[in-house]
Amino acid sequence: MQYTFREKTVIVTGASSGIGKVLALRLADEGAWLALAARNAQRLDALARECQQSGSKVIAIPTDVADESQCRALIQRTQETYGRIDTLVNNAGIDVVCKLEDLPDLQLFKQVVDVNFYGTVHCTYYALPYLKETSGRIVNISSLGRILAIPFNTSYVASKFAMIGFSDSLRMEVEQVGVSVTVICPSLVVTEFHERYLDKNGQPKGPSGRAIYTEHTMTADQCAQIVLRAARRRKRQIVMRPGSLALWLKLIAPGLVDRLTISRFLRPAVKRTLDDMHR
Repeated sequence: MQYTFREKTVIVTGASSGIGKVLALRLADEGAWLALAARNAQRLDALARECQQSGSKVIAIPTDVADESQCRALIQRTQETYGRIDTLVNNAGIDVVCKLEDLPDLQLFKQVVDVNFYGTVHCTYYALPYLKETSGRIVNISSLGRILAIPFNTSYVASKFAMIGFSDSLRMEVEQVGVSVTVICPSLVVTEFHERYLDKNGQPKGPSGRAIYTEHTMTADQCAQIVLRAARRRKRQIVMRPGSLALWLKLIAPGLVDRLTISRFLRPAVKRTLDDMHR
């Protein structure tokens, strides 16, 4: 029988948009008890109301996962509200796109690591005692960037590599108590992420960031379905296309992978963005 999230408590960080939002809506349709976390309180409240229309129990908890005390409060309020925690989805993430040497200082670099990596650590640390009680699930949303590193994303790629190491080590620690750790490595997904990524001065890219997507880019709903299927089955790791091939190719020809990443992905993406800006 397929595992169901019905009447199971699920925490989703980064829930106000993109993959996190669609995950919340799909979980609500399934009857999950949701704790939704993000920095944007207005969006979070709107999403909570939408989820409640499906009959799901929902609490919206504005949270900056880079702040350890806010993560502790998120976990405590969820436990106090529902009396249990069954699944933690660490989805919150940000990016800064520029050369490392062009950053005026390392503040933005550290901010990315604080959100993407330490946000995962914070939430996991405080949720773990409760997840052990329910033989729960931890789902960490990483990136294909942890396999196919790309230039101009040093902080983002570093944070996602760190998330993988953290997840792999933690998995061995908690396996005997029945807690699973699933890592999801999506490729490009059509969301607001690339509109919100920051330049070297901390300014968001804006609507032109969406030019990176093509008609073949995975939708947030497609990604969410893969995430939930992997979580149900307690999968170790899911690497979305073209990551599986890249993993093998990188073992035998890492230099070729670097060149292909630039020529087949980075340059076309930059060209689409520039063309969009000049329309």
